[in-house]
Amino acid sequence: MTKTDTALPSIPEIRAALTSRKAAATEAAQACFSRIDADDPTIHAYLALDREGALKRAGEIDSAAAKGEALPALAGVPIGIKDVLTQQGLPATAGSKILEGYRPPYTATAVRRLADAGAVLLGKLNCDEFAMGSSNENSAYGPVRNPRATDRVPGGSSGGSAAAVAARMAVATLGTDTGGSIRQPASFCGVVGVLPTYGRVSRYGLIAFASSLDRIGPFAANVRDAATVLGVIAGHDPMDATSSNEPVPDYTANLDAGVRRLRLGVPAEYFAEGLDPEVRQAVEAAIEQLRAAGAEIKPISLPHTRYAVPTYYVIATAEASANLARFDGVRYGYRAPDSNTLSAMYRRSREGGFGPEVKRRILLGTYVLSAGYYDAYYKKAQQVRRLLTNDFLTAFEQVDAILTPTAPTPAFKLGEKADDPMAMYLADIYTVTASLAGICGLSVPCGESREGLPIGLQILGKHFDESTVFRVGQAVENSQK
Repeated sequence: MTKTDTALPSIPEIRAALTSRKAAATEAAQACFSRIDADDPTIHAYLALDREGALKRAGEIDSAAAKGEALPALAGVPIGIKDVLTQQGLPATAGSKILEGYRPPYTATAVRRLADAGAVLLGKLNCDEFAMGSSNENSAYGPVRNPRATDRVPGGSSGGSAAAVAARMAVATLGTDTGGSIRQPASFCGVVGVLPTYGRVSRYGLIAFASSLDRIGPFAANVRDAATVLGVIAGHDPMDATSSNEPVPDYTANLDAGVRRLRLGVPAEYFAEGLDPEVRQAVEAAIEQLRAAGAEIKPISLPHTRYAVPTYYVIATAEASANLARFDGVRYGYRAPDSNTLSAMYRRSREGGFGPEVKRRILLGTYVLSAGYYDAYYKKAQQVRRLLTNDFLTAFEQVDAILTPTAPTPAFKLGEKADDPMAMYLADIYTVTASLAGICGLSVPCGESREGLPIGLQILGKHFDESTVFRVGQAVENSQK
């Protein structure tokens, strides 16, 4: 852990301190910037800071508190934003050289909702390029290091978002999850990470990777804070046709209801060969603690799980190929110099602007969408996606939530898998299923390895049943105290 490992106040503590005028929002923001100055040269979680804007906003919150005005839900809470989300006036690079220098003229809906709720937005967070990666080593601006062990990866693609919370450089952060990019970094860094149901949070202002899979969600040091942030950013948005009209409940209302009489499923397919013994031990111990707390633990089967990784990497790369076609050197972003023809400009701009992993995925996606291969790959993958979704729907007829490891191992060392894409892709083996099915999930810390590396328990829930997932997560968190 970094030297500044003293815990930051939680969201309720910040609110209580502001209301009673025992502390100021400006102090909380300054504390985060002090930690960033001290530790981020090593961790490299932030790509851009907005000190002036953050301190100005904190001052406005302090003035409102001094006048006795009603404070919004996130008043004075310091929050960092993954750099695939737009914020007007700040860089939005998506971790790529092709967007270096781009400053969007609009703000993502999720980011705007944070600001409207009184959050103090600190800056933009490092990530794998275009959110493509499981280690945060694919950023064009350098890797992020895990605050719990700086020779280890923080996970990806939202590694900067997870690391900022773990290193106490933000109270909460926003990340995105396409195939595990919130849950896996949360597990590796020992924080809470939330995958909302697809459509629960507007994607307007998100630089797209795979549009049928991308989701925006929060990281926090505890379940209650994560639930509070999700409650702010969730809800229908007319700017996103895929956002749902499903009402947003108070996710904190039943956090302490416990798990008595809840039916929790444990799928055999997630505890097979390839699971690290220490991860298995920690996850099984957490499951037994839930049993002791009154939950009914039921063995279940998700029989098509073994097809999830190849299915995901067909669908995700196909959508990436289509989405990233817009980065052509014409309208915005990097344009290669000395190109005498239009085709040369396209080719050289994309060759120079995209990194190796992004190029790999674009090529894979273009191939599976090409004439003669569409039916064999992309269409077949969509059919298997339906089977995976049906597995979950059948399971949820028997259980209220599902318990699995978040990742097969604790955080691996920087560079350990950089030259082995297949090994890197298999790090997503327990997370891509929920992504394909569109259901919600959460990673919560449930123990540590002998080396002190965090281990996460994944809790998966029915569509739009985040409340139950948070309830189970809170019980796990309570059992770890």
